[in-house]
Amino acid sequence: MATATQKERAGNGVNQKEQLSVCVLDDEAAMTELMREHVERLGYGCVATTEPEEALEQIRCGRCRVVLSDVRMPGMNGLEFLEKALEADPGVHVILVTGHYSLEAAIEAIKRGAYDYLTKPVERVRLKKTLDELAALYHQRRRIRELEEQLLRDLEQHGIVGKSPATLEMFDLARKIAKHYTNVLLTGPTGSGKELVAKAIHQMSPVTQQRFAVCNCSAMVDTLLESQLFGHVRGAFTGATDMRPGIFEYANGGTVFLDEVGETSLPMQAKLLRVIQNREIQRVGSPEVRQVEVRLIAATNRDLRAEVLTGRFREDLYYRLSTLQIRVPGLAERLEDIPLLVQYFLKKYNQAYSKNIHGLTRRAQTVLLQHGWPGNVRELENVISGASITAVNEFIDVDDLPEQLQKPLPRPAGSSEPWRPAPLEQIRREHIQKVLEMCKGNRVRAAQVLGIGRTSLYRYLKREGKGKAAPPME
Repeated sequence: MATATQKERAGNGVNQKEQLSVCVLDDEAAMTELMREHVERLGYGCVATTEPEEALEQIRCGRCRVVLSDVRMPGMNGLEFLEKALEADPGVHVILVTGHYSLEAAIEAIKRGAYDYLTKPVERVRLKKTLDELAALYHQRRRIRELEEQLLRDLEQHGIVGKSPATLEMFDLARKIAKHYTNVLLTGPTGSGKELVAKAIHQMSPVTQQRFAVCNCSAMVDTLLESQLFGHVRGAFTGATDMRPGIFEYANGGTVFLDEVGETSLPMQAKLLRVIQNREIQRVGSPEVRQVEVRLIAATNRDLRAEVLTGRFREDLYYRLSTLQIRVPGLAERLEDIPLLVQYFLKKYNQAYSKNIHGLTRRAQTVLLQHGWPGNVRELENVISGASITAVNEFIDVDDLPEQLQKPLPRPAGSSEPWRPAPLEQIRREHIQKVLEMCKGNRVRAAQVLGIGRTSLYRYLKREGKGKAAPPME
């Protein structure tokens, strides 16, 4: 067993060395050849050059992961080369070599980003130890990438990627709902992935083999939307040169997804209500009533309960749609999912653009985690798509990201304070107070907007010492 383990370790060591390519840079040709021979005897692939620009080109093309560079060179010294090398590829490791060692110079080099600082003539044992450490580091990184890819495969569920509690809870609810052929309302901010959730529900449902049809209600005026949903007959309106079935007929027996249903007009809402209640439609321009059996999944980024109170959305339609409701969280609520989503989009756009990008540098990851993501997952996908096109190295760096992420816009004078974490109880207290102010002290209406019982609101205000602040307005 011990012999097998030793062989296995030896095999792993060879594999690790094969993954590591070294470039030797020195202004003296004899020194570069000597160092190249040393490196190759240690089992590593190596190229040698006396030109800093050639070494930089090796880095840009990804042909070397480690550079052994002399410090004192004419034209471009070692520290200048270090700076340009890290600009070309933040993931490269530069080892500086000098004949005039000092502790201060070594500390300065490390601060600037050098991996190590060695003294000429370089000791074979020290060089071996340094290169073996780097080989093990690259092997470890490769294993981490493989594990991340496996984790991505395990956590990708019908196109929904995530491991955060908010995502897992949402998907668990979607899985339970999917088994029952009933209407669903999806709520959440724009770009959060509501259509993906709708597709997942359809794919997990008993009618997964049937059609899944999508209609964006905010993209068309009423006349076109009615034709899109219910179809039309020839001559029903100008341009109707033939008979055409609508989405409800097309997806009969399957699922219809209505995106941005909160944007529909009241007359259109009445026609949708008829479809839900009676399971029947009429093509535009036809008196014939047709029976349809579809599952309706509606989505909105609006608060439909508040829309009902203001008279912009039918109450009966709201209750028909919201029997089962799923809230899709925004990306700011599921920051733990960003690394997985980044890997998912990198895989997608590596194939699309014939790239081989492994991931993001640490500083680029930090920028993504600090961004507010007003555009949610859709915005993140656009960022990764654009960065995949512009990136020239194996890792996306800050310079590859859009300008608004590199240099966030300054807050205008008089703007609100930047977001800071706060206890959940404080957030709830402030939200309830704002709703009460919006409703001008009408607690019955405030309870409706908040989605809680009137008694619950009274009890909460009493506990907070506000029970007698103002009499309830009925």
